[in-house]
Amino acid sequence: MTDKPYDPSQEGAQMSFAGRMSYSDYLNLELVLGAQKPLSGAHDELLFIIQHQTSELWMKLAIHEICSAITAIRQDQLQSAFKMLSRMARIFEQLNNAWDVLRTMTPSEYTKFRDRLGQSSGFQSYQYRAIEFLAGNRNLAMLHPHDHRGDIVARLEEILAAPSLYDEALLLLGRNGFDIGEDAHRTDWRATRSENDKVLAAWKTIYASPGTYWMFYELAEKLVDFEDYFRRWRFNHVTTVERIIGLKQGTGGTSGVSYLRRMLEIVLFPELWKVRTEL
Repeated sequence: MTDKPYDPSQEGAQMSFAGRMSYSDYLNLELVLGAQKPLSGAHDELLFIIQHQTSELWMKLAIHEICSAITAIRQDQLQSAFKMLSRMARIFEQLNNAWDVLRTMTPSEYTKFRDRLGQSSGFQSYQYRAIEFLAGNRNLAMLHPHDHRGDIVARLEEILAAPSLYDEALLLLGRNGFDIGEDAHRTDWRATRSENDKVLAAWKTIYASPGTYWMFYELAEKLVDFEDYFRRWRFNHVTTVERIIGLKQGTGGTSGVSYLRRMLEIVLFPELWKVRTEL
């Protein structure tokens, strides 16, 4: 053991960053860490802001991954798609864990700054809306919270004009000889698709013989894995909100917990869940 302090430069560590790119420079940390601007003196407002800002960063990555997965499936590059879908599930695991931190804030602590939020609400997150649209939940009424931002509406409309993640999975089955009925002939991707018995039969064939249809079986399980974590995120959202504000109306004008509970009923990939009963 030596009393001499450890000097990383002796092993080649760069210690001088004058005129060089540093860690902070690469990550643009001054911008990121300067983006938290509490509007009250309440201790817990910083927690609230960071919780939602970091969630938006994870959602940005989720959008990147889901768009790439859609492209990969369209190009029959299923191995790449599997990696991206697995990452999406892990992203929502991170989003789930964030609720545990927010739940350390009590109702009394939240009321100290809640009025400073005005009408802002997570209900208005356009990145969350993009994820829902990309996954296949295409409720066009949910465009309206963004009407004041033409650029955002244009981006969401671009998503709605193309097949969703689940649409691409079904088109993949169609290209490989499975009868997917009316889903093979859809052209209006903005419309909410209906459950399809032929699609259910196709997934049943795949699940009944995984060895024969391994790639499609693996795709199905990756999709279910993603929705599984997505559902957990929604459930934890409801629980966290009820724990902090009870049954009060949300800041954005929704009914709060009762609205969020209705969101729990939404199923992204219905035939993939129903096939479990059929087997």
